[in-house]
Amino acid sequence: MILSCGEALIDMLPRQSSLGETAFAPYPGGAVFNTAIALGRLGARSGFFSGLSDDLFGQMLINALAESGVDAGLAARSDRPTTLAFVTLIDGHARYAFYDENTAGRMLADTDLPVVPDSVKALFFGGISLVVEPSGATYEALMLREAPSRVTMIDPNIRPGFIRDEVAYRARLDRMMAVADIVKLSDEDLRWIEGPGTIEDLARKVLARGAKLVFVTEGATGAHGFSADHDVFAPARKVEVVDTVGAGDTFNAGVLAALDRADALSKEAISRANEDLIRACLDLGVAAAAVVVSRAGANPPWAEDLA
Repeated sequence: MILSCGEALIDMLPRQSSLGETAFAPYPGGAVFNTAIALGRLGARSGFFSGLSDDLFGQMLINALAESGVDAGLAARSDRPTTLAFVTLIDGHARYAFYDENTAGRMLADTDLPVVPDSVKALFFGGISLVVEPSGATYEALMLREAPSRVTMIDPNIRPGFIRDEVAYRARLDRMMAVADIVKLSDEDLRWIEGPGTIEDLARKVLARGAKLVFVTEGATGAHGFSADHDVFAPARKVEVVDTVGAGDTFNAGVLAALDRADALSKEAISRANEDLIRACLDLGVAAAAVVVSRAGANPPWAEDLA
């Protein structure tokens, strides 16, 4: 199983009512939630750990996970509210306003951490749940606890407007990236973390932190994969873009699903990944993301959609 650890929320997506009024429609979402859903749809055994509410929105999230074959049995349930993210689209790119105070996801604590079963071969972390407390410290503790014995991957999916304590957040990312086997960043996130420079040079800096594989997405241009010995690029697929909600999250699932299909979800296999394996990760990630951006909202493809 691949266990995705991070936020689940409701994306309130912009719509127009029959009277022409501006409206918002609720859709299950969240960066890490989207990755768990995409993994399930791509045929990987997918699990999800987060703080989930028992409210009506929380039930929407649970139902959506089940419909995509995701096991949420390790999730911590509570009667706190569900996080809401109101989305506006500017030239097809999503901008978010989060309502997260005192929610089931944000208030996740160390006492909620599960005993991770042996069936879990890899854990994925990221998203806004790493920014806020106490959930950020809780996910960090889980990653640091499990990283010595299992594959770990992180995609911070940085939202600068959501960060209140940049120094503390950067320190957390430093600690988590240092133990990660796989780091994925957008080109914007890469420069936010490492500063100006070429993608290649900055990715090498991330590798120097300890990661064995680094993936960098570059929007409509494509995606890069780096290891100590390899530098691989896959161009983006040409599609009509509806919006970019969930694109990076689905790319992450493609990377992990490709490793799963290659029986390479082990520290040893990842440390010796060759060009063919890196390219397989990029190809599945890019192909899956291309489907998502051609649809409204985060609606990852099923395996048969990519056949």
